[in-house]
Amino acid sequence: MISWLSAHYVEVLGVFFSILYLYFSIRQNILLWPMGIISALLYMVVFYQSKFYADMGLNGYYFIISIYGWVLWKRGSSDSGTKLSIRRTSLKHALILLAITAVAFFGIGGILARYTDSPIPYWDAFTTAVSFTATWMLARKMLEHWILWILIDTISMGLYLYRGLYPTLVLFAIYTAMAVIGFIEWKKTYSSTEH
Repeated sequence: MISWLSAHYVEVLGVFFSILYLYFSIRQNILLWPMGIISALLYMVVFYQSKFYADMGLNGYYFIISIYGWVLWKRGSSDSGTKLSIRRTSLKHALILLAITAVAFFGIGGILARYTDSPIPYWDAFTTAVSFTATWMLARKMLEHWILWILIDTISMGLYLYRGLYPTLVLFAIYTAMAVIGFIEWKKTYSSTEH
């Protein structure tokens, strides 16, 4: 066990900080963003070593979006400094996000299939493209981002099982359950503040 932990300590630390990230996300606590920065850096290493290049790039994006989200949540929804509120995604925004996600999916999938040794380029591209969208929606506090995470996390469990990333597989099983809880909690908050 000790030798396994010493060989996988970066992944184990990534799991730890990722769980903290999700916990603070459910609680709508701004500490989610520094936890996201740390977990993103750790998982860039893990995914590089596992040849999940799109997921490695995704964690580079998580690093950047965590800074963006931190600034946005700290600033609030207006110059007066009011707290950023949970909002629903409009049909117009949903269609725009769907189109952007589709373009990202085909672009990333094509690059991975042609230029890397990724064993599952289009599955990797799918979870990556949808994750870009879901994380941006989290930064904007859009309720429906939780639904995307449930989809992403469920598919990711199969991918990590395939690649033998067992601690990360466990993390994503926890993520799936926590995403369901997050959706329920955020929906309660949204319903109680809806005008």
